[in-house]
Amino acid sequence: MTPKLTSPISVIQNCYVVRDLEAACQQFHDLYGIGPFVGGVEGVLDNHVYRGQPAPPIHLKAVFVQSGDLNIELVQLLSPGPSAFHDMFPNGEEGLHHVAIFADDYEAVRDSFVARGMPVASEFTVSFGAQICYIDARATLGHMIEIYPENEIIRNMYDQARQASIGWDRQQLIVPWQ
Repeated sequence: MTPKLTSPISVIQNCYVVRDLEAACQQFHDLYGIGPFVGGVEGVLDNHVYRGQPAPPIHLKAVFVQSGDLNIELVQLLSPGPSAFHDMFPNGEEGLHHVAIFADDYEAVRDSFVARGMPVASEFTVSFGAQICYIDARATLGHMIEIYPENEIIRNMYDQARQASIGWDRQQLIVPWQ
């Protein structure tokens, strides 16, 4: 029997894979008037397990930006190895890659998706110790689902993007993490 979730899950982010991060920031700003985009430096998703097997780390550049109550992430891949990102866009295409959620019980939520036939595509332990994963929900939803544990550093990243958007002076499109 498929396990039932004990509380509703809120989608907090839509993430798009893009070929050129700076150009995509400008395009999203021009289309939606949103900004600033927080981040933009190279990062590494290390300790990568891809479909149950150890895999090379993923190098990327990414930004967060707030659009009302929804956070938007833009990701530019810098490495070619196997990953949930390349599963979705194997030939350098662009588009919606995943929605993100926080889980009070990371393992239970991850395992409930797996029990519903949605496998873990990629799982990482990030530099500050949090484990995150991408659930392959393409067959049912057309995209991946990123699961975060409740984590103060990740919550602060979301808060920083939200706060940066309040009273933004539109002088700098991409600003660094603080």
